[in-house]
Order: sequence, then C-alpha cells, then structure tokens
Amino acid sequence: MSLWPRVRLDDCCEIVGGSTPSTSVPDYWGGSIPWATPKDLSDLTSATISDTPRRLTEAGLRASSSSLLPAGSVLFSSRAPIGHVAINAVPMATNQGFKSFIPRPDRVHAPFLYWWLRSNRPYLESLGNGATFKELSKTVVSRIEIPLPSMPEQRRIAEVLDRADVLRAKRRVAIAKLETLTRSIFLDMFGDPVTNARGWPNPTLGGLLTFLQYGPRFYNEAYSVEGVRIIRITDLNEAGDLEFSNMPRLAVTPKEREKYALRPGDLIFARTGATVGKVALIRPSDPVCIAGAYFITMRFDATIESVYARAVLTSPSIRAIVAKRSRQAAQQNFSGPALRQLPMPVPPPYLQRRFVRYANEGEKLKVAQRASLAQLDALFASIQHRAFRGEL
Repeated sequence: MSLWPRVRLDDCCEIVGGSTPSTSVPDYWGGSIPWATPKDLSDLTSATISDTPRRLTEAGLRASSSSLLPAGSVLFSSRAPIGHVAINAVPMATNQGFKSFIPRPDRVHAPFLYWWLRSNRPYLESLGNGATFKELSKTVVSRIEIPLPSMPEQRRIAEVLDRADVLRAKRRVAIAKLETLTRSIFLDMFGDPVTNARGWPNPTLGGLLTFLQYGPRFYNEAYSVEGVRIIRITDLNEAGDLEFSNMPRLAVTPKEREKYALRPGDLIFARTGATVGKVALIRPSDPVCIAGAYFITMRFDATIESVYARAVLTSPSIRAIVAKRSRQAAQQNFSGPALRQLPMPVPPPYLQRRFVRYANEGEKLKVAQRASLAQLDALFASIQHRAFRGEL
C-alpha cells in the first residue's frame, strides 16, 4: 500500500461538465472549436486528442453550458461508457458525457492523473449509478481520492508508463502493417474481386460451397468449466482473430459436436449486429469450438483455398457490399442467401496456393508480434499496478 497522501479530485482539480447545444441550429455547428464525445475517445491510439469530428462555433459554445477546457486538461467520460480518458492538446469542449479535470499545476501532473484513471477503470465503473445506463455524477467524481506523490515523482511515474506504452503501440503498428501487407499482396495478385479486371471465372460464392450452416442457439444450457468452446461475436476481433482464452464452454452432446464442431479450413462469417461482415479462418492448431447463432459457417470445394476466400470476403469492396445490404434491415443483418450471392472469382490453383504461402508467412510473423504484445501488456499491467503503490 502506498504511503503517499490521498487527495480528493476536487482538491487538486477543477471538475468541469459538458453539454450539447441544439443540433437544430446550424449556426452552432461547423466552427473552429473541437467538441468531444465519449466515442471520439474510444477511437484514440494515444493519450492525446487534438481534433474531433464535430466542431462548435463561438455561438454554439455560448449557447451551451459547456466550458472550453484549456489544453492539458484530462477528459474523462462519465457515462456511455464510464472510463474513456484523454489529454486534450488544444482547447476543447465536450458533450454531457464527461466530467473533465483541469489540474492545479502545483498539485497534479496531467499525465499522472491520466494513467491513474486508466489503471482504475473497473473501480470507477463500479461507482456509477443509473437504471438505464451507469453514470458518475459530479458529486461522486469530486469525492474520489487518488494517491498523490510529489510533482517530480508524478512526472517520473508518468514518463515510465509513457515509455512502456510506446513499446506496446509499436507492436500494434507492426501487426497492422502486416495486415496491410497481406491485403496489398492479394490486390497485386488478383485485383479487386468485385470488378474482376483480370477476368477470372467469377461464379457466385454459393456455387463454390460444399457446406453452409447457421450456428446453433443454445437457450438454457449452463456454461461449464469443461466442454467445447462456444464462439461469441465478442470473441472475434476486427482483424479476424479469435480470442479462445475467454470463450465460454458448453458440455454439448456427441451429436451436437459432430454436427456443429468447426474443422480446419472452415470460415465463419459474422452475420448480425455491429460486427457484421467479420470473417475468421479456423486453423489446424485451433481448439475444438462451435460458432454460435450469430455466425454462418462455410466450406468450399477444391477450386477455392480457404485463405484466399477469406481474403476475398474481407476485401474493402466486398465489405462495402455487405455493409450496404446489411443496413437495409432494422438490425444490421446479412443472411445466408445474400452471402451466397457475393462474387467469388476463381484464379488458377497455383496462384491461390502461392498467395496462401505468402499469407501464412505473414501470419507467422503476426503470431510472433502478438505474443510479444501479450508479454508487453502483462509487463505494462504489472508496472501500472506497482506505479500507484509507490513500488517503482
């Protein structure tokens, strides 16, 4: 336990809320004043925010109860959701989803407060109240106590955490570049699958399938410690990687396992919700698992390599088709019949196999980078924990 004094946030910061001027008054919008929402913070890849999608005019700022936060303030989302944090690099206003902090320069270092808030998000979320959605009131936020070492020590701790976070960011950039490289190789070898400028034979996807199946819906079965992993939408990330470690398990019957268990080479397609269109490839090293009700499982005939098919389905032009058609329903949804109608050009087998080799080499590098990132994440969590206990 840290021996540092604990100080209430309202003793070391000015706490400022935000608001939204009327969206029906055009004169309030399109000005030069950045105006942040919690979503704007969720998309950040660093601690700072310097611009926002929407901006206020001076009239819009005056018409709202939102204050203009000076640069170097700490923005903190207090609802929908609780816990997004950033430091504004330029003066900025926010909507009502924030309780932001203007640090007293003689008491608290903004990056130190930023990292404390980041590391204590579960605790901060637990303080929220509300039936529809959780929210932190200004009164509750004001009473939160933080450990407060000397200013030099605050700066040192923030610098250590900044450097550690930079290493993690570099690993994430390397993984993203490998993704981009694989997509570039695909386009160079095959071109856009929608325009099909190379003139490959171009049947619909459905004409190349040997198997298509919706995932099962398990209604009342309780999860178990043992059993088969059940893939949920949340287990598939944006890059198409499956996170097996957190998947729940079910003790399914032998008949269910035989019918639904995924095989190496299967593709699973997220067919509903905000994640519609994401695609994962089941690899030989993956554990036994079943894709749940929000997925469609596909197997292709011998003319199509699964790695190639996944690259087609995740290409920008195909994703655009899926996004457009899925938005036509009340809830985003892409059905099996619609999936069957997607284009799937069929290049010569030797070209597909060559692409598979390139993609597999890229995947090996990504696996190594992801393992390194996991180690850095664990190290960072340890450093963060020790930092606010005075153990660095």
